[in-house]
Parts: sequence; structure tokens; C-alpha cells
Amino acid sequence: MRINIDTDVCIGAGQCVLAAPKVFTQDDDGFSKLLPEHENSAAGPLVGEAARACPVQAITIT
Repeated sequence: MRINIDTDVCIGAGQCVLAAPKVFTQDDDGFSKLLPEHENSAAGPLVGEAARACPVQAITIT
């Protein structure tokens, strides 16, 4: 599985961080990003919940 965050779409709502805090974080500008250890893989069912919680659908899982 691969997690992608469309940084052009992300509005920094932080819902992904609330849903999966061990996978997502926010940068200094408040936009979502993956924690380094999760850049090449998905980590559990909370990642799917984080993608669904994103209000602008900036997260995709393939």
C-alpha cells in the first residue's frame, strides 16, 4: 500500500493526524505529511479512516 497526500489540495484541517497520529503529522505551516517511517507503506486500518476524515479528500491510498 502507498499513502499519498496531495499537498496542493490539503488545507491543514488535521483530521488525519487526529485519526492516525502514528502515521500523520503536520508541518510548520499546518499541512499534513507522513511521518518518515510511513512514507513507503500504510500502517493499519486507521490510515483508511484518516483518508475518509479528510474534508478535501487530499489523502489517497493505493
